[in-house]
Amino acid sequence: MKRILFIADHRPDRSPGQRFRCEQYFDALRSNGFECELSYVLNESDDAVFYRPGHLIRKAWVVCKSFFVRQRDWRRRKNYDIIFIFRNCVLTGSLYFEKKWAKSGIPIVFDFDDAIWKNDTSEANRLFAWLKRPEKIQFTIASSARVLAGNDFLKAYALQFNPKVIRIPSTIDTARYGLVSKVKSENVVTIGWSGSITTIKHFNSAIPALLAIKAKYLDKVRFVVIGDPLYRHPDLDIIGQAWNAATEPEDLASIDIGIMPLPNDEWTRGKCGLKGLQYMAMGIPTIMSPVGVNTEIIEHGVNGFLAGTTEEWVNCLSELIEDEAMRKRLGEAALNTVEERYSKNAWKDTYVRVFQEI
Repeated sequence: MKRILFIADHRPDRSPGQRFRCEQYFDALRSNGFECELSYVLNESDDAVFYRPGHLIRKAWVVCKSFFVRQRDWRRRKNYDIIFIFRNCVLTGSLYFEKKWAKSGIPIVFDFDDAIWKNDTSEANRLFAWLKRPEKIQFTIASSARVLAGNDFLKAYALQFNPKVIRIPSTIDTARYGLVSKVKSENVVTIGWSGSITTIKHFNSAIPALLAIKAKYLDKVRFVVIGDPLYRHPDLDIIGQAWNAATEPEDLASIDIGIMPLPNDEWTRGKCGLKGLQYMAMGIPTIMSPVGVNTEIIEHGVNGFLAGTTEEWVNCLSELIEDEAMRKRLGEAALNTVEERYSKNAWKDTYVRVFQEI
């Protein structure tokens, strides 16, 4: 049996990137003769403060701790046949461990699902931005036996440094989402967004359209934000709720229309459409900004809507609010899209084959 060490920042079932790009494939790998071990840095107590303002001493300790964790991994290197690195080894711009693994002779699989060569730091950690060195991704890509990129934009970047790049989109375990029944409100249409503390700024870009919808439909609409429990918007009556892995499908089931607004820049063009794919896997009609991979996922008017301007957002939302049959039709088409092109089941054989070839 071959052993794979998965190196990532977060504990199991915590980070969407890890969950949908590697953790959900562990069973498939194990059934094909691979042992999988996840080595992570941030535990639950670290996580409670790391993405919040302040707590500078605790954050500095967590950054230092990432080096201790990776040194422990290095001491155990003879136990592993393949090293999988998700985004980076430590929480700084240091290449110390990437260089050590590159020289070890153990093949590296590197996976990334964002334009991480750009420095996109959350407001809560703006003071630590100087510690990052986004360009270090170039070395890791060049040193890897295989590179897994979440979309064609990321693949094109990686091909500059390594020809062995495979596009594997972020995928959804549709069996898990399909077990949950949609929750319907008879007289109210719920417009929902799911994300994180670090991406709430993207939700805010839709606020002008949502305020217009609120003024137009009053109590016939409600708004839900999942992922930032501290988020508040009194004019939209939003009290953010915490993300919970155990109840994620159930929480999404309360949404009638899912939204994924994004600005159009190099960072967002590297996004893999995961929020939208989660809505779609629940059969929820989805509106996305026409940015990056979103334009591949959504065929406008067929399996969802694409909206760029505030006017387009208001028009698309209005159509879906007023037409329940359209919501059902687009939701069913969206689910079919995910099952055929963006599901775990559709990609698991390709994923396993990457490791078998190594």
